Amino acid sequence: MSQSQEALVSRRSRLLGEKSQLFYDEPVHLVRGEGVWLYYADGRKYLDAYNNVAHVGHCHPHVVEALCRQASLLNTHTRYLHTAILDYVERLTATFDAILSSAILTCTGSEANDIALRMAQAATGRMGIIATDATYHGNTTAVSQLSTRMPPVGGRARHVRLVPAPDSYRQPDAMANGKAFGDAVREAIASLAKDGIGLSGMILCPLLANEGFPTLPSGFFDDAMRAVRDAGGLVIADEVQPGFGRTGSHFWGHQRAGFVPDILTMGKPMGNGHPVAAVVTSREILATFRNAFRYFNTFGGNPVSCAVANAVLDVIEQEDLVANARDVGAYALGLLRPLAERHECIGEVRGAGLFFGAELVHDRETREPAPDIAEQVANRMRHCGVLMGKTGIHGNVLKIRPPMPFSRDNADVLIGVLDEVLGEVGGVKA
Repeated sequence: MSQSQEALVSRRSRLLGEKSQLFYDEPVHLVRGEGVWLYYADGRKYLDAYNNVAHVGHCHPHVVEALCRQASLLNTHTRYLHTAILDYVERLTATFDAILSSAILTCTGSEANDIALRMAQAATGRMGIIATDATYHGNTTAVSQLSTRMPPVGGRARHVRLVPAPDSYRQPDAMANGKAFGDAVREAIASLAKDGIGLSGMILCPLLANEGFPTLPSGFFDDAMRAVRDAGGLVIADEVQPGFGRTGSHFWGHQRAGFVPDILTMGKPMGNGHPVAAVVTSREILATFRNAFRYFNTFGGNPVSCAVANAVLDVIEQEDLVANARDVGAYALGLLRPLAERHECIGEVRGAGLFFGAELVHDRETREPAPDIAEQVANRMRHCGVLMGKTGIHGNVLKIRPPMPFSRDNADVLIGVLDEVLGEVGGVKA
């Protein structure tokens, strides 16, 4: 790092804490963004193949204009009447199954998931919640209980049960029909019943994004959903990562996965970088929640946030970004798959739409995970002008999740650089 970078990192550590997380061994100092590009302080530009936050592209003019226009007119909370939130919720819920017709707007996905857990508790009168053992659903006290990467202080709460995350690469037989996953959910339900807690629901990302977005057959979740609902629980879909058309085939991840949740949540992409998120459910579940909890969010659903979120929907529609995700995602996967023939460190290529990547291994025979290689790849890509990340059960899955206007030309650049980097760090070619 340069002296100026070191000084900035030191200042950040002093003011925000030494473990305030930064991407990459040599952090990127960003000063500007436009479309799928991010600009460094010294003028260098980076192809952004990571950010679902700037869903319709960094600093999209239509979104920026909507924000500025509404900010100059009115910004207040929802204890006054204003039409912006009503117009937006009507437009948003029109993208779902008819029963999902009501919403609460929040500022973050963490807040949305926290509310979703409380909705399930209110609707069932029980506390137990099931998630996978390689997931992430946010930072509040309640949802942080679901993360295994940082175990909760004092141990995990008695009402939480974590089931093994599906692994399409190492356990392909278990992926055939979802029966193994359903059985694990049944065991968790039985455990909650034995301890006198009972089941309120199960929360999952329909793409299993943080679990490494394994390849799931159609209907994979059906058996687990049946187990949850037979036990009187609710299904919560966390759409923060697969939502708003990212998978290319459907507007929402649960639609692609083939189920209708009782509650769903969304966050980051909803406001293109502006802090706005939501919980969507039925009128009946929302009414039960309102009766059980005196919930109010000062900033959730304010007129500026609603104007921004509405502008994001405009851009998705006007620029046909769901179709773009389908086309460019398929094109990128078509470029990525041949890399597995040249680089022995690639165990499996996978993904859907503009959410794709590859699982990296030290040995294809033993399928030993290679998180060290994934870390090297992400850092070398950064030095070559492409930003991407890693995720998965073992931290060894390359995570490519660019803004939705990502083009075929962008994919050519991305895969070309990745080919070179894998040749440098991935060992012997096949």
